[in-house]
Amino acid sequence: MKVLWLCNMALPMAARQLGMEASVKEGWVSGMARAVLAEGRASGIRLSVAFPLPRRMIPRGQELCSVTVDAEVGGAGERVSFSCFGFPEDMNHGEKYDRNLEPVLEKIVSIVEPDIVHCFGTEFPHTLAMCRIFPRKDRLLVGLQGLCTQIAEHYYADLPERAVRRVTLRDLLKRDSLRRQREKFALRGEMEREAVGLAGNITGRTRWDRAHTREWNPDARYFEMNESLRPEFYGPVWRPEACEPHAIFLSQGDYPLKGLHYMLLALPAILREYPDAKLYVAGNSLVAYGTLKEKLKISAYGKYLRGLLTSRGLEERVSFLGKLDAGQMRDRYLKSGLFVCCSSVENSPNSLGEAMLLGMPCVSADVGGVSSIFTGGVDGILYRGSEGDGAPGGRDADGTGELEAVSGRLAEAVISMWRDPGKRDEWCRAARNHALKTHDRDRNYQKLVEIYEKIL
Repeated sequence: MKVLWLCNMALPMAARQLGMEASVKEGWVSGMARAVLAEGRASGIRLSVAFPLPRRMIPRGQELCSVTVDAEVGGAGERVSFSCFGFPEDMNHGEKYDRNLEPVLEKIVSIVEPDIVHCFGTEFPHTLAMCRIFPRKDRLLVGLQGLCTQIAEHYYADLPERAVRRVTLRDLLKRDSLRRQREKFALRGEMEREAVGLAGNITGRTRWDRAHTREWNPDARYFEMNESLRPEFYGPVWRPEACEPHAIFLSQGDYPLKGLHYMLLALPAILREYPDAKLYVAGNSLVAYGTLKEKLKISAYGKYLRGLLTSRGLEERVSFLGKLDAGQMRDRYLKSGLFVCCSSVENSPNSLGEAMLLGMPCVSADVGGVSSIFTGGVDGILYRGSEGDGAPGGRDADGTGELEAVSGRLAEAVISMWRDPGKRDEWCRAARNHALKTHDRDRNYQKLVEIYEKIL
């Protein structure tokens, strides 16, 4: 069978051939691609991949970039070639639908003549364009990742009204205030709902995304499909004696949804119990303010976070680690005493899956689809996340009640995890065993092949 994948970015093996920097995001897609390519003879799957590229990467006078990628798969140096197609799309403005995508995707479909089109994610306009132009909706498969509709609803994550209304010079020049950021996700959510409504088949992995799928398209066939994680996370196991015992790790915190402000508000209570506690955050610092350039570039959310750091004396307790590749992320997990997912909404966060797979202590907000991959009281601690309605400041008149309540529950969860090492170790073993099943690469590959066969 001929299968065309529509991805949000170039697979690393294709990016290298195109002379691009390989993305560290969505590494599980690359892992699944290697499995499909390695087993192509046995499964009969002939894979082609399409992905967006900046306009400057498209040869002049052409509407797409076509390359044959020679990839090494398996451990014996076996190599397989497959076709890749880059099409022009402005990924910095995912809220804008470009009708020019449609004829370009039609051309790719006409070249590949796929039996099945598999779209990975609903976050960008190219998925809607493919759902509109591919004639066989019964052969169209859309995989749910994050849900833009829900991201928009929970975007502010109980920030106080004053923080949401603030606009810095950077926000003004880039037309990128917090309100505008939320509006963009709402617009992407409208395209997402239409795409799901057109697809004959959906893959998801939580009870939460299945419920939304049923609401948006009750006629679509829903297939449960877990994700395989980046290969760097299979094998190593967290050991308490090899880590910084009261180091907390967040995989990102660059926009409100990820809940870094909850963690900063929780830190003072944690520090009273554990004065050596420290927070490490992957990704670029939003709070840098040392140079004139940094002051001009700070966002409203960055300014709010900076205010929390300075007013609570946390500057020496929080470290921003910059962009980390998979190996660096793995090492940071293993050096930390606790992984925390404090988002206001998630589907099934791969960062939590990675931490579980390494067998490290985990604390997570019970939001979205998290409870489908992480069992509270068995794999670690689930605390009650935001119960706000998506408006700034939760539901209290002073605009801080829900924010402080969630932060308080987070602090209690962290302290409880560290208070009982015996229970912690029991949870770590259970989390690892759970993740080994959820993220079993062979099982997930076989499930993918089974889904394709059922669709045909």
